[in-house]
Amino acid sequence: MMDTLPVKSLAEEDRPREKAMRLGIRSLSNSELLAILINSGSSRESALTLSRRILSHVDNDLHELARLRANQLCDFNGIGKAKAVKIEAALELGRRRQKQETSEREIIRSSRQAYHILAPQLMDLRHEEFWVLFLSRKMTKVGLERMSSGGMHGTVVDPKIIFQKALTCHAYALILAHNHPSGNARPSMQDISLTKRLVKAAELLEMKVVDHLIIYDQSYYSFQDEGDLS
Repeated sequence: MMDTLPVKSLAEEDRPREKAMRLGIRSLSNSELLAILINSGSSRESALTLSRRILSHVDNDLHELARLRANQLCDFNGIGKAKAVKIEAALELGRRRQKQETSEREIIRSSRQAYHILAPQLMDLRHEEFWVLFLSRKMTKVGLERMSSGGMHGTVVDPKIIFQKALTCHAYALILAHNHPSGNARPSMQDISLTKRLVKAAELLEMKVVDHLIIYDQSYYSFQDEGDLS
């Protein structure tokens, strides 16, 4: 039988807001946090039950929850436009916190550092995008820009646009990045071919492509680390 009790009728120790005030926000489960955003459920179920149903739909995976757009959240009975946008806004704040700008003076020494800068741009997308991190001769960031956006299985990249931007921001080195929404870790033949073309083009302009990251799920593949850059 479905739980029809509103959150306010639960025992005080079980109410998400009261629990957060007593024990701190970190004491709450994912469903309790989501219930606070939902605020009220429907005549059929409480906000807490509704939040559990939504999380169950995405197998309790917060990354999958972050991929849901407002119109998809509205498919759940009890979630209207206002609640859907509130949930999406909260998830976007979390995403923006993660991608907060790296210090302009931080020297990028590893693929892991580059991943932390690039992943928030790419990790929750259901389509492919291609981004470039532009670096100075000292390997500090001088630019970060999306170069193309495509479909589920690919995106078209124009090398001329990439190097035009590189020249504009006086970049010396480039780190390429794109995502695989399918979760496939390995580069495709097209990925390998494009990387080689861009490495050669950079050399002609006295620049360097220092890495190409493929971002998938919550991990990445580095051409540099795997010895596939040349």
